[in-house]
Formats: sequence, C-alpha cells, structure tokens
Amino acid sequence: MKIGFIGLGNVGAKLAGSLLRNGFDLTVRDIDQNLTDQFKNLGAKVANSGKELAEQVDLVITSLPSIKVSAEVMEAEDGVIEGLSENKIWLEMSTTDEAEVKRIGEKVIAKKAVPLDGPVSGGCHRAATGNIAIFVGGERKAFEKILPVLTVMGRKVLNTGELGTASTLKVITNYLASVHLVALGEAWTVAKKSNLDLEKTFKGIAASSGNSFVHETESQVILNGSYNINFTMDLVLKDTGLFDDLSKKLNAPLEISPKIVEIFKDGQKKYGSRAWSSMIVKRMEDLNNINFRAKGFPEELTDNEPEEKGYEI
Repeated sequence: MKIGFIGLGNVGAKLAGSLLRNGFDLTVRDIDQNLTDQFKNLGAKVANSGKELAEQVDLVITSLPSIKVSAEVMEAEDGVIEGLSENKIWLEMSTTDEAEVKRIGEKVIAKKAVPLDGPVSGGCHRAATGNIAIFVGGERKAFEKILPVLTVMGRKVLNTGELGTASTLKVITNYLASVHLVALGEAWTVAKKSNLDLEKTFKGIAASSGNSFVHETESQVILNGSYNINFTMDLVLKDTGLFDDLSKKLNAPLEISPKIVEIFKDGQKKYGSRAWSSMIVKRMEDLNNINFRAKGFPEELTDNEPEEKGYEI
C-alpha cells in the first residue's frame, strides 16, 4: 500500500516517521520545505501539492493544526480531493468535529473514495514510538484494509463506529485531559503551600485514586520547569472550544466546560498562543508567588516502552 502523509508538525512527523521506519512506501507534503527535506533524506518521496500526492497513493493521511487548514488542504484547486479516485482512502487524523469531517467526507465519497476519521491520543512522546492510541470512525471494510498501517502508527486502535464518531470521542478525551491539567495546577499549589516534598507528592498522586495520565506525563515537565509537553496553548483552546461548542449544539448545559475555556483563554493571553499548554499551571504559580520545581524530572518526555505492533481493542 502506498501512503501519502500531509502535515509534518509535532504529531504528524512522528506518525509519518513510524511509517517510514517500518518500511512503508511514503510520500509526504508540508508547507515547510525543511520538514519535507528531512523525510526525503530518509527515503520518502515529496509531493508538490495535495492533488499530486493523492494521485500517487492508495491512502491519504492528513494531520493538520486546525479545521480551517484541513479544509484548505482538502478543497483547494490543487487539493487532495482533486486527486482522489475510486477505492482510495482518506484518513483524517487531525482533531476536528463530526460535522466537518462528514462535510468533507461527502466530497470524498463523490470521488468514489472512502473517508475515515482517525484522531490520536496519548502525547507526542508516544507518537514517536508508535505507541499512541488511535480512534477510527467510518466504513468497517476500509478500517480493516488500513489496519496494518494503523497498528504501526499506534498501539491501541479502536473502531468507534460511523464516520465522525472518532472525532467526537477525541474531543471528549481532550476535554478531560484539559480539566485534569487545570486541576493539577490547584493540587500542586496546595501541596507546595503545605510544604510537602513535591517529589514524594508526585509519587503519592501516581499511586492514588487521584492519578491520571495527565499527572503521570505533564506533571513531570511542570516539576522540571520546562513545561515542554510538545502541545501548545492555542491547540488546547481549539480542542476545548470544540467540546464546548458541541455541548451547545446538543443543547446540553455544562458547568465546568465554560470555565475551562475561560481559564485557557486567560493562559493564552498571559503566556502566548504558542506557549506549552502545561504552562496553564503557571497561572497558579504566579497568583500565589510560588513555583512547582523539584529535582529529578525530565525537561522533555520520552516513551520508555518498547515499540510493539499495535492491535484493535
């Protein structure tokens, strides 16, 4: 199977890297030539447009920073849709919403190709080793056809149902991660002002019912002081906004969600849209004139689990 990958950012480059590392025939596309040159030097082919890429491959994967960018890449005059034909598959791995992936999906179907949405969850460090989780919505037959590709990019792969269900589930999980991160800022504040040993506090939370994936990962770079989680404030605002907008579309009044959006808007205003998302806890550090530093924690996360072939859950 020939694969085309568009979007070599923080996550996309790592997913595409797993494909190349495992011997897949890969063609890439990104507006940053430095990124495509890196892949070219590793053996990948480079396409000059989305249309050209789609014409050359069986599976087109997009991993892009926003709904707007994804729409432009797909629907431009020289975009992906123009290069699609019968039985080709489009896998949207960007975080988007159900309505948008279905809207573009209709145009893909009109070209007799098959649309799937396949967002990932688990952090950049796990994307680098092929150990990230992948949710996939869409036609089961197409899912099974690309499963060998999915199990190279990810460890746990879930077929969520019809097109769009994976994007909805991803928005929900990202919202939960954002809530956990904000709560950690308050938890570390109370721990620090109680004069607890922060290294022991980290271990205690990790061993407790209050533990979370966000604590096990993001607390480490918070305690280091780098905050480097390879995910930025503007992307969290996009994700939390998608969740909040979805609740409004569903006429489901919520209590915590609007506050989370407000908190991250404030964080973006204070520290910038490209600040690491973990810096949201700095609001509490600044407010209380404290810091959450402790020795022995890494500046950046690495996945210590061995790379293994993934599987459907």
